Amino acid sequence: MFDLSDVSFVKRIVIGSTDPANLLSQAAIEEQTQLLNRCLNNTPKGRIIGLEKTLASVEVAGRQEVVQALVYHVGFARKPHWLTEYE
Repeated sequence: MFDLSDVSFVKRIVIGSTDPANLLSQAAIEEQTQLLNRCLNNTPKGRIIGLEKTLASVEVAGRQEVVQALVYHVGFARKPHWLTEYE
């Protein structure tokens, strides 16, 4: 059983592009996904405690483009020592 009172550290992980003017490459998105997977599978194991969904519609070269990003809030009982590699 997971209790939010056990959470002492929250890591915010963005997957996708939050700025329509600065789109990310597929490799950068894959790196973000690997960080999320590491947070959910390594010790100490994190849990998703929140999720934000952003959606933007922009016009590029005369056509409509949709840009989407997901922001995961991952809670930990303590800050993982390996997380400093990503900061």
